[in-house]
Amino acid sequence: MRASNTHYVFKPYNVARWLIWGAFILVLLLAPRVFSSNLSVTMLSQMGIAMVACLSYNMLLGQGGMLSFGHAVYTGLGAYTAMHALNAASSGALAIPVSLVPLVGGLGGMCFAVLFGFVTTRKSGTTFAMITLGLAELVFAMSLMFSEFFGGEAGVAGNRVVGQAVWGITYGPAIQVYYLTAAYTLVCVALMYAFTRTPLGRILNAVRDNPERVEFIGYNTQYVRYFSFIIAGFFAGIAGGLASVNFEIVTAEVVGSGRSGAYLLFTFLGGATFFFGPIIGAILMVLAFVLLSEFTKAWLLYLGLTFLFMVMYAPGGIASLVMMNLRLAAFGRLRQLWVAYVGLGITALLGLAGAAAMIEMIYHLQLNTSQGPELHFAGVVLDAQSLGSWFGAAFVMLTGLGLFELARRQYVNDWDETQAFIEKEIKRREAL
Repeated sequence: MRASNTHYVFKPYNVARWLIWGAFILVLLLAPRVFSSNLSVTMLSQMGIAMVACLSYNMLLGQGGMLSFGHAVYTGLGAYTAMHALNAASSGALAIPVSLVPLVGGLGGMCFAVLFGFVTTRKSGTTFAMITLGLAELVFAMSLMFSEFFGGEAGVAGNRVVGQAVWGITYGPAIQVYYLTAAYTLVCVALMYAFTRTPLGRILNAVRDNPERVEFIGYNTQYVRYFSFIIAGFFAGIAGGLASVNFEIVTAEVVGSGRSGAYLLFTFLGGATFFFGPIIGAILMVLAFVLLSEFTKAWLLYLGLTFLFMVMYAPGGIASLVMMNLRLAAFGRLRQLWVAYVGLGITALLGLAGAAAMIEMIYHLQLNTSQGPELHFAGVVLDAQSLGSWFGAAFVMLTGLGLFELARRQYVNDWDETQAFIEKEIKRREAL
């Protein structure tokens, strides 16, 4: 008989993962201390809610390859369910603390995902997308018809200050709502990340990449999509429940196509192929809807142009740009490109400033003619009826675009040299 050899394998801790999650927790804890105004705290709460919603959507789009045009149905219906639970708790009909109301929203979103997902996940690809769009329009129409549940155009309002305070927590102050949102955000993000490491999460990736091969090895792809759809609906409902607690009102807009489009757009901008991409997209979504919309009436145009350029030049989203530069840093070549990045940034901002000035003057002529021809843009007074302002804006834009093209060509040359070096270094290390 041959004696069996015992091999001991040392598996070190993933230090980077612990550092990232630790930093995430610290950011959640300290963010309201740094940004302490009421507007900032409210925006931070909205960012946490958006993170859960966008990550739940990415379970369909990024991990499962399911392009949904109606994900707001599950966040919205979860919000309605949570608001009715909150009102029942206020009237004494339901003994539930406010801290568990988002879970009720999650169960509501999951139940509707069980119902609608059985229909939508029977197909995939374009057919799946069209079915989700049809269901989204159906639910939005129902929200204006069945006022008993949806409250009609006025929506359903509630009061989050319910029952006796526990440890002084009433959820009246915005900071208390933020920490409730932060706790749910941390747990939901951790659970959704854990889902990507489960067998179901892995087989969902396989269904996305090659559904025929998954069928060959004995899995039912429709069941995989269906179960993942239900899980995504649960987390989407939690996001809706958090929103109902935060805003204390739910209207038909939360199930509209505009909200679903926002989830799609910003998840793609953040980077649907990376787990942390939707987190970046969620932050950008709140900044765009809250801040950018206050600065200019043309914010939707800027948003659309940004989405267009990202689709054309960075289809992997902002997360892909981050990972690309981390790869350069890992090989010690990032410092070779920082001058090119600075040049690209400055020239791009110059061109965008000229284009934005022209856009603002067009909007001023169309919408604000009663206020006179002058407008303020980036600290500069422009005259929308003056040829000099138009010529100056066009000159700045064309100059920026010309310089940007020169910087881009130099960047391409530097990038090619860097990639060639990295490929050689990889082969050298493999040879060793």
